[in-house]
Amino acid sequence: MPDTRKAPPAAVEPFLHRAARIENAVHRFREKRARRRGLLPTVVPYSGYGGPGWARVLSRVLLTRTGTLSGVDRLNVRGWRSFTSVPVEKALVEISLGGRVQRVQTDRGGVLDARIAVDLEPGWHVATLTTEGSTPVEAPIFVIDPDARFGIVSDIDDTVMVTSLPRPLLAAWNTFVLNEHARRPVPGMAVLYERLNAANPGCPVIYLSTGAWNVAPTLSRFLSRNLYPSGALLLTDWGPTHDRIFRSGRLHKQESLRRLADEFPELRWLLVGDDGQHDEELYRTFLHDHPENVAAVAIRQLSPSEAVLAGGRSRSEHAGASDVAWVSAPDGAGLWEQLRDNGVID
Repeated sequence: MPDTRKAPPAAVEPFLHRAARIENAVHRFREKRARRRGLLPTVVPYSGYGGPGWARVLSRVLLTRTGTLSGVDRLNVRGWRSFTSVPVEKALVEISLGGRVQRVQTDRGGVLDARIAVDLEPGWHVATLTTEGSTPVEAPIFVIDPDARFGIVSDIDDTVMVTSLPRPLLAAWNTFVLNEHARRPVPGMAVLYERLNAANPGCPVIYLSTGAWNVAPTLSRFLSRNLYPSGALLLTDWGPTHDRIFRSGRLHKQESLRRLADEFPELRWLLVGDDGQHDEELYRTFLHDHPENVAAVAIRQLSPSEAVLAGGRSRSEHAGASDVAWVSAPDGAGLWEQLRDNGVID
């Protein structure tokens, strides 16, 4: 008797917005031309994180003249050059971590964001990444101790680095023209994070920004040079999505915070941002939805000139009726004092 059972339906890819289809066509055209000119696939590693039994590995595959990270560094001499890079769609990246080798494809923007199964001890580890015979590169992975109870989630723009965003012309100048050496750190913030790290051994640090993955190497060097503690960068891929003409930075932050709450339900985060964008509103919403995952909220107050350049200050209702400490100050020293006075720090 013939088998009349229906085959399971094939997975249906989401219908792409017209802008996304145009972007895909442009990327594929540029990739084809770049390969003909002899450009080589290069894996750009980013810092990731993990927990018991898993790790989140982050990287991007670009085409460069040398096929090495030195070729990527040349793209970051000026901010705008990082946006001329050619991403490789659906590149097969080989990840070697914890004695296991796994292969994962990049997305349409060349970004690899993969959660892989691997058993690692708490602390820093290194994943080795390669694609199409490229030079292997190392991506740092911080595995969070399951006994850890405190972590830091920090914005970047105007929180640890003075950028005067989001006014469009200034945003474009800071992103596309200035190099990392022309950007200024916010006074006292690096010291604040180091003191928090010292007071909470094994404290994870997550830098959450609406910036593009294109500038991740520049941001990493800036953070390292100004002595901020090492931590994962969670950025976004600029451009259209399957249902939007341009990606939502606010949605990126919302989803990232929710993901951290799901992945580490026992962790309580110090949420650090500024009063020049939407950090207060985002943190207030997250505090309302996940009060058990928030240790405190620290808001860096912009100076009057920075507030003017950033388009004014936000007018959030702050924490409302929550018992969680909500502090604000113009620099890291002031935030440290208020966090200490509120009992967040012993």
